[in-house]
Amino acid sequence: MSTEITTATNSAITLSEDDLMNVLESSLYPGAARDSINMVIGYCKAAGLDPMQKPVHIVPMWDSKAKRMRDVIMPGVGLYRTQAARAGCIGVTEPEFGPDITEDIGGTKVTYPKWCRVTAKRKLASGDIAEFTAMEFWKENYATAGKDSIAPNAMWRKRVYGQLAKCAEAQALRKAFPEVGSQPTADEMEGKTIDMGQAEVVQPAQQPLPAPYSDDEFAANLPK
Repeated sequence: MSTEITTATNSAITLSEDDLMNVLESSLYPGAARDSINMVIGYCKAAGLDPMQKPVHIVPMWDSKAKRMRDVIMPGVGLYRTQAARAGCIGVTEPEFGPDITEDIGGTKVTYPKWCRVTAKRKLASGDIAEFTAMEFWKENYATAGKDSIAPNAMWRKRVYGQLAKCAEAQALRKAFPEVGSQPTADEMEGKTIDMGQAEVVQPAQQPLPAPYSDDEFAANLPK
């Protein structure tokens, strides 16, 4: 069985499933479980994406229902950029950052920007340029070091500006181009919890039963 892959140079390369798996496992997703890489391949097939361009990421997340970590496939901000460009994006502003804040979070001292703001620009059919701005706050987006810790993980400590900027950009692109997708990116969801709890089922109010309709009334009204 073979899988056809369209590369960035638009040439067609046909790889067997095993060869494709080996390439992804050794280069793009090193250390990932084969089952998770299979999910990547399935996701890309369903969405018509080239897995060799790594449009999606494997994100370990805590499943609150299963009480265990599991891998989830999520798009990267690069995929949103590509899709938005094809849909009429004519640029994204440089990120603007709010004031720096220094505090101890879960025993870790960290200095971070309070917020980041990014604007995506879309050319409309009329020729006008529409702007869509998103503001994201660091405290609402940062990934924790573990399910039992509120401290930021290594990436969010090292790239306090860069990580937040990607979250703000992804939100701006979703607002400007809702047709390209609504799923959060890997940068936004890394370290978060999957809440698999069932929503409360609300029963409809019971309606009163109609009054009995006698045989005599039915016979009298049938001709009408």
